[in-house]
Amino acid sequence: MIMKLLLVALAGGLGTLSRYGLSGIVQRSSSGSFPWGTLVVNITGCLMFGVVWAIVENRFQISSDIRTIVLVGFMGAFTTFSTFVFETQALLQDSEWLLAATNMLAQNISGVLFLIAGLMIGKLV
Repeated sequence: MIMKLLLVALAGGLGTLSRYGLSGIVQRSSSGSFPWGTLVVNITGCLMFGVVWAIVENRFQISSDIRTIVLVGFMGAFTTFSTFVFETQALLQDSEWLLAATNMLAQNISGVLFLIAGLMIGKLV
């Protein structure tokens, strides 16, 4: 159990560093106040989750411990839903109604679509 917790923590650290790196690169590459970095991380995370889940469910028998390490550890730290909510609230607080609405719609709709895409890709692998 201790080893599993350590591996989840290590995977979480790697997920956090990956999120930080990707989000930062995307945000620095874009202009304006729209949170592009978080959007890219969230849709990428949804796609990756779908791919991993489909592969684990349909192609390879992977232990529940490994599944927990990857999906809870890495993916849980990589995706940034709480950041999405915080940034949307900040846009609302700044009376950026259109940007807030765009953020909410883009994050949720693309997240579902990319998860479905990931599931389909994972079934093909």
